[in-house]
Amino acid sequence: MKLIVCSIVILLLSGMSYGQIKVTDVASGKVYQTTLRDSAYLFDRAEYAVFIPEGIATLRGIFIHQHGCRMEGIGASTAYDIQYQAFAKKWGLAVISPDIFPKQGRSCQDWINTETGTGDALIKLLSQIATASGHNELQQIPWLLWGHSGGGYWTLSMMKNYPEKIIGVFAYSPAFNPPWEYPQTAYKIPIMIRHAGAADLNGPNVACWQTALNAFARFRENNGYVSLAYNSGQDHNYSYVRYMAIPFYEAVLEQRLPDNPLGKLKDMNPSKAWLGDTAVYSVMPVSAFKENVQSMNLLPDSTVAAKWREYVITGTVADKTPPPAPYNLQANLVNDSIAVVTWKADADIESGIQCFNIRVKDGQTLRFPASGDYQRFDTNGDNAIPKTLPELKCEIKRPTNAKESLVFISTINHSGLESLFSNVSFLWP
Repeated sequence: MKLIVCSIVILLLSGMSYGQIKVTDVASGKVYQTTLRDSAYLFDRAEYAVFIPEGIATLRGIFIHQHGCRMEGIGASTAYDIQYQAFAKKWGLAVISPDIFPKQGRSCQDWINTETGTGDALIKLLSQIATASGHNELQQIPWLLWGHSGGGYWTLSMMKNYPEKIIGVFAYSPAFNPPWEYPQTAYKIPIMIRHAGAADLNGPNVACWQTALNAFARFRENNGYVSLAYNSGQDHNYSYVRYMAIPFYEAVLEQRLPDNPLGKLKDMNPSKAWLGDTAVYSVMPVSAFKENVQSMNLLPDSTVAAKWREYVITGTVADKTPPPAPYNLQANLVNDSIAVVTWKADADIESGIQCFNIRVKDGQTLRFPASGDYQRFDTNGDNAIPKTLPELKCEIKRPTNAKESLVFISTINHSGLESLFSNVSFLWP
């Protein structure tokens, strides 16, 4: 992974300081990293990592993945997450992964409400990265929000303060029951709230379960596009949330993104909506249910309804399709007995990349990496592990008396499904 450090950019506006911008080349684009401070903010600083996919002339939206309380310092990994990068590339999105740090001895209460300065910092960040990346549309395009715990509260706060900018929200066990009223425009935003019931983080000052129920009731009373996803047997810090969040986002993006990238967000299409019963987990089209629907989940479409039902029953959503095959395979001879094969691979949007299978005709059978996962995510903060990935290359040994070698490589996703093989052939000296 090549690190390019751009020229230092320092601006002082009303106590605001921008730090050095670092730009890292990754396989499918670039990651920009910077730090913002302002004496007017209640928190100490905001560190941001921003992924911009390659090959997209005009971005259509921004996916913002906000960590929870006491998880400061690991948020940047989302910008390096190959599954989210593949998702972003498909839909023309930037990915922003913040790390918001409270002041010394303070708590996340310093940043979980946008009015503490996090909303203002985000706007200033977008201006800065727009200039650095050449994507001026970053200052205009809408946002897709994800937040865990205190970050979930932050997404609800964003709905209060920036409803016209938000495409959709996935709130993962949002904490600290919000006291505010929402503007009517917020009820047009599709939102899915995951909680773990009595096993969630529930106490006098946190109350994740109650936050989820109260937000659901408020939004449904106002005909809001809201759904609850209860994970029995899991807890506040354990859930396979991205397997539900990504299909939810895809349905929302399909319906809400404007035809013109800089146009106005569309409303959700009511003719596609499905209902989900939170008690017995049945799903049905809205048109098939004639009774009071305010106690029912309002889901974007039939696909999300089916995946929601699977998620609340099993705790996850199984990927039933194979990943894309590797591409751009190349072989380079090191000497007369060793060659190095390199390749590229796009992650499976549904379940990422677990590993690669490498087969040499009349020779080796290899796994890359040799053990463990190429990249996985933790089931607490949904953070990519590892953040920095090894180069996609393997050493091929010359089979005895071989004049030519044929190397096949496939991708394995986290559901254990295998892609088609791609291959490269080369001659030995």
